[in-house]
Amino acid sequence: MAKIMVVDDSAYARRIHRAILERAGHSVVEASTGMGAIEMYTVERPTVVLLDLSMEDIGGIEVLRTLRQLDPEASVIVISADVQRSTADEVTNAGARRFLHKPATAEAIVGALTEIVGAPVQ
Repeated sequence: MAKIMVVDDSAYARRIHRAILERAGHSVVEASTGMGAIEMYTVERPTVVLLDLSMEDIGGIEVLRTLRQLDPEASVIVISADVQRSTADEVTNAGARRFLHKPATAEAIVGALTEIVGAPVQ
């Protein structure tokens, strides 16, 4: 089981992602803002961060860069409704392990996590 931090300003998206992750056997912590994500990361040290790009206070790309500065080994999966190839390239270049399009299926989320942390808990 891995500890996953879900970062999204949408309570609905956080609830859906939490349900997917908990069904896969992971523990979940949540942040609803970019600043909250940065603060929570330093306290919780999650195994993986599932990060939305569009937030009201700090954009997801800036959060990603900050997390990677704090911890060069931080594993971040960016999930966004932005489907531009340039955005996917930018987050990959900033250190994201994966880029998923919203709405991401449970299979896509669990599959990306499995690639990063290993086989899911059954």
